[in-house]
Amino acid sequence: MPQNPLIFEINTRVWIKRFPNSGVDRFLLNNVPDEYWQNLADLGFHYVWLMGLWKTNPAVIDKYCFEEGLVKEYSKAVKDWQRHDIIGSPYAIDRYEINPDFGNSRLLKALKIRLNNFGLKLILDFVPNHFSAESSLIKSNPEIFLSVAEEFLERDSHTYFRPENNKNIVFAHGRDPFFPAWQDTIQVNYYSESARTFMTDTLLSLTELCDGVRCDMAMLALNNVFHNTWGAALDSGGFIVPGEEFWENALKTVKVKNPDFLFIAEAYWDLEYKLQTIGFDYTYDKKLTDRLKDNNVASIRDHLRAESSYQEKSLRFIENHDEQRSAEILGKNKARAASVVVSTIRGMKFIYDGQMDGVRIKLPVQMGAEPKYQTSKCINDHYTKLLSIIKSEIFQIGKWTLHEPFPAWEGNNSYRNLLSWSWEYENERRLVVVNYSDSIAQGRIRCEVGGFPEKIYLTDLLNGQVYHRYSAEMAYPGIFIELQNFQSHIFSFGF
Repeated sequence: MPQNPLIFEINTRVWIKRFPNSGVDRFLLNNVPDEYWQNLADLGFHYVWLMGLWKTNPAVIDKYCFEEGLVKEYSKAVKDWQRHDIIGSPYAIDRYEINPDFGNSRLLKALKIRLNNFGLKLILDFVPNHFSAESSLIKSNPEIFLSVAEEFLERDSHTYFRPENNKNIVFAHGRDPFFPAWQDTIQVNYYSESARTFMTDTLLSLTELCDGVRCDMAMLALNNVFHNTWGAALDSGGFIVPGEEFWENALKTVKVKNPDFLFIAEAYWDLEYKLQTIGFDYTYDKKLTDRLKDNNVASIRDHLRAESSYQEKSLRFIENHDEQRSAEILGKNKARAASVVVSTIRGMKFIYDGQMDGVRIKLPVQMGAEPKYQTSKCINDHYTKLLSIIKSEIFQIGKWTLHEPFPAWEGNNSYRNLLSWSWEYENERRLVVVNYSDSIAQGRIRCEVGGFPEKIYLTDLLNGQVYHRYSAEMAYPGIFIELQNFQSHIFSFGF
């Protein structure tokens, strides 16, 4: 498993339509040309996450996907959308079978081998919390879902329901404790041994199809979170707290079969570290995303002081399918600065399809059509350059050090807007400095350069400019930095 790897997320159900099968109204995975995958490998990606690959239930679309709020989101994203463009949430899964519009399990296995041959590994979705409200599993495996007495439905028909294919039982819709239930889903019962066994067996089966999974809202399956969400229903059903966490046993079981199988947790609520200690390889770092949006340089710096094991298992991003597009919410200059930050620190780096083109429209996951857009040349050029820089071995296996900025002269406090760190590997160094503010910043960064020659040549890899500095000055008082708003340096030097 590479250190500090790079992952690319694709909204598969929309993206696949860019590669139509001529004359046939189906969009198969094997229509994607080798050149596409080779390009991702050449850019330095290690993993490809094909989001939304699993079979869903068209029956839920008309019933649940045209609420007023969703319709407004559709119109905001694609002004001339048609009803057939709405294809339902990819997180309301029928069962873990490939969507027939993409192919079948044989084609998926072939794609995995194909990606692996390009040096890419395949990540797919695992949605632990729920299935579709019309899942075929409701009839074949009702014991894995959270069922309740009739009185729960009478009190709360938004959270509880009778599915069309099993009307004799009242079930709970999937939810998290801070929001109303997702009505197009049915809740898995993690206090049921049958459910735990079924979901673990599902994970084991996925090891045959992919190299890892991104686990949606992974913290919802934790014992205390699950009880906080469903306490009354669990108590009414006589369920007791399981002796261990579902994830603890499931991850161990899967890792016995395939030690290299990757687990990524979408996680919030300060539960990221807990999930890491249970066994997840990476957890979402939404806090850093929010701090980059808020422009709080001190909080960003403090965040990067967390212990090494946490940093190394954090997944860094400035956008994904749930977030607003970075070019829209941050703006062009700030988005580029934020991308330098997340790309040059420890942990897994995450890029979403369209991010490198400067796409500004967030597409609702229920949509199967995307708007036309023009690539932003300056953003695309920036990412092409940035990815070529972080492909270097030093960013994969080097030693990372956070630097404290110092004032360039007394009374100038703009140094506080500078973020800086360095990478060290053998005789090579990379020094990253970012002015994460909307005004000019000046300051000094002190670097340990013992053993270096008296004169050091620094090449800014972002623009090719070369500077010479003296090693004594770099150690103390520090290399002088002056950067315009949201501008960055990535210096390369060595001996």
